[in-house]
Amino acid sequence: MYRTESVFTLFIYSQQYFLHRNAHPISSLSFNKIKTVFNLSSEKEQQEAIEHIDEVQNEIDRLNEQASEEILKVEQKYNKLRQPFFQKRSELIAKIPNFWVTTFVNHPQVSALLGEEDEEALHYLTRVEVTEFEDIKSGYRIDFYFDENPYFENKILSKEFHLNESGDPSSKSTEIKWKAGKDLTKRASQTPNKAGKKRQHEEPESFFTWFTDHSDAGADELGEVVKDDIWPNPLQYYLVPDMDDEEGEGDDDDDDEEGLEDIDEEGDEDEGEEDDEEDGEVTPIKHFFPLL
Repeated sequence: MYRTESVFTLFIYSQQYFLHRNAHPISSLSFNKIKTVFNLSSEKEQQEAIEHIDEVQNEIDRLNEQASEEILKVEQKYNKLRQPFFQKRSELIAKIPNFWVTTFVNHPQVSALLGEEDEEALHYLTRVEVTEFEDIKSGYRIDFYFDENPYFENKILSKEFHLNESGDPSSKSTEIKWKAGKDLTKRASQTPNKAGKKRQHEEPESFFTWFTDHSDAGADELGEVVKDDIWPNPLQYYLVPDMDDEEGEGDDDDDDEEGLEDIDEEGDEDEGEEDDEEDGEVTPIKHFFPLL
């Protein structure tokens, strides 16, 4: 295999060659010229390599773009196939009282936004739906369906995320028609509910403030949580066990264990007393004086 020698090695070889032929060694000036030639050749090869890498990278980018288009088509296809199952699931969920409020309370990120009155209002929430637009990249909408309630007049509250004319993320939502004195977004403070110790938020911002916040549609955390985490499988959060109940059960188990330990200790004490009695028993005199 052809092997490229270093400039330094070639110089040594040339010196040895000319010495062997009784010729004059290559001067340092000549060596610099040789070195310059090799450097120019190396830089040229590097530049050519960079140009080839750029060409290959363009091909990779083209394939990535093509893959994105194919993935989008597949996602659109299966999004349509999932719709009948989402509908069936919504019908079944409607048979379970307080399904959605329980799901939200059990979700760590959503529960951080829920205060006592928010939770009360969400008891009237009967259905949640997430609709992705046909061109999935262009956005989605979340619909919240409510029964008649003492807080607002709306039957449906929606928030939509989409790309505006300039291609930037934006959002819009339903204007909440609050009943007199019931605007939860204007409360100054809120008493933490019974789950407050679990949420570690004494005065959480109202969940309903989210409908009026359009400051950063491209990074709407709550919208993404509902669409990507809760909506695909809300049952997993509905079935999360209540931590208070688990702690209560744990306390009962501890009490039972302590009770068993007490019984064992009492048993050990009784055995000890019996041993003491046996040890303290008077030995008959005949043992020492067998003739008596």
